[in-house]
Amino acid sequence: MLVIRLGALGDVLRTLPAVSALRQHYTDARLEWLVESGSEGALRDQPWLDDVIRFPREELARGLARPVSAWSAGSAFARELRRRDFDLVLDFHGILKSGVLAWWTRAAVRVGYAPPLGRESGHRFLNRRARLAAAPVSRFERNDALVRFLGIETPASPRPFRVSPEDRAWAETQTRGAASPVLIHPGTSPGTVYKRYPPARYAEVIRALAARDGADAWVAFGPSAEERASARAVVEAARGAARLAPETRSIGRLAALCEQARVFVGSDSGPLHLASLVGTPVVQLLGPTHPVHNQPYTGTPWRRVHVPQSCSPCRRGCASVACMQALTPDAIVSAVRELLASSAFATGASPSEGALRTGRPAAR
Repeated sequence: MLVIRLGALGDVLRTLPAVSALRQHYTDARLEWLVESGSEGALRDQPWLDDVIRFPREELARGLARPVSAWSAGSAFARELRRRDFDLVLDFHGILKSGVLAWWTRAAVRVGYAPPLGRESGHRFLNRRARLAAAPVSRFERNDALVRFLGIETPASPRPFRVSPEDRAWAETQTRGAASPVLIHPGTSPGTVYKRYPPARYAEVIRALAARDGADAWVAFGPSAEERASARAVVEAARGAARLAPETRSIGRLAALCEQARVFVGSDSGPLHLASLVGTPVVQLLGPTHPVHNQPYTGTPWRRVHVPQSCSPCRRGCASVACMQALTPDAIVSAVRELLASSAFATGASPSEGALRTGRPAAR
């Protein structure tokens, strides 16, 4: 079997629960995943995947200036997919590129979404098309629906993302002797800066939690210089109430650090969905993105701070970022305190049990 979900990181992560249900059903099958390099790290340590195939996007893009080279590289990759002799392909991406890749495998059964979820005519390269209801659902639910289309149940998994023992040992070393922190992650991808919350306001949240709740706040960041600068800005504005988290140069290490946190706070982003998948309660700061499509994982307690705007949801953002500016530090602090005080977290109940009581939006 081959799963196709090329990117981005948050979308790849939100496909993991559905694919883990596929694995639970087909315990003896060989299961592989086709993904782009930017999201490859989210899959490499998942022990229930037999292989991760990197789509050579960069190589093919460089070859566009020389059509003969691009054709040669594409043909070689198509032959590699056919060599693996897949019986079943599930296209969770739903665009022209992923549809063509599914067709290149020559698998007997190629499953994906019918329009409108199947876009750019990519569905024409598939021979089984799931036509889902028009009502908006979360990305998690949409992915589950494609697996249920095959007649497979999709039970909630309390830990769809597996943290490797090496990454967990690293995180435990980094946090040894310290209280479990509230983990703040102010960054988003370079193309979605309009989803970021201002550093000064994050600092207000941190100071309020430190003053009344004694919460220890760590500010996390990815490998880019931009993310490090954003995290430093939050720490400096917090005036001693926060510290920089240890540098996480891999998705696995970020996941392990999230496991050590009491609560994760961040925008609608890949890191937030990662935290949710490892069982850490999350507070989602939602601005321009769709509130239903982007719900966190229901298997983990979560809260959302969101003030609906007449212009949202949108996919391009704007200079004023009114939707993010409308989120008050007080509302965020209240959401964090609810999770810190929740009986599910305080008593160590499983994430699925906690979700029955706390997996809902709470602040608007």
